[in-house]
Amino acid sequence: MAQCKDITETNLKLEPYQIIMRPIVTEKGYYNANHKNTYTFEVHRFASKTDIKNAIETIFEVKVVSVATQNRPGKVRRTRRILGKTKSWKKAMVTLRPEDRLDIF
Repeated sequence: MAQCKDITETNLKLEPYQIIMRPIVTEKGYYNANHKNTYTFEVHRFASKTDIKNAIETIFEVKVVSVATQNRPGKVRRTRRILGKTKSWKKAMVTLRPEDRLDIF
């Protein structure tokens, strides 16, 4: 039997606007943006840290210092007797140089 190739090992080439899906705007995000110059985004599940860094630098024309990512699992939700699950997603925290700022918040 042939082994299945893992979906994350595909040679998927994404454009910068396909990698960055949306900013995550929360109270904690405002605090991190103002005090630590760190911005949080929902990103494509198959994007690497290097892909995320290049996409942020291309879209916003800033210099990225570091990228931290988290894979967030979907949660089980219930509507009456029907069980469902929300989708899994990836979160990226991007730290910029002290002189760079984003005006998305």
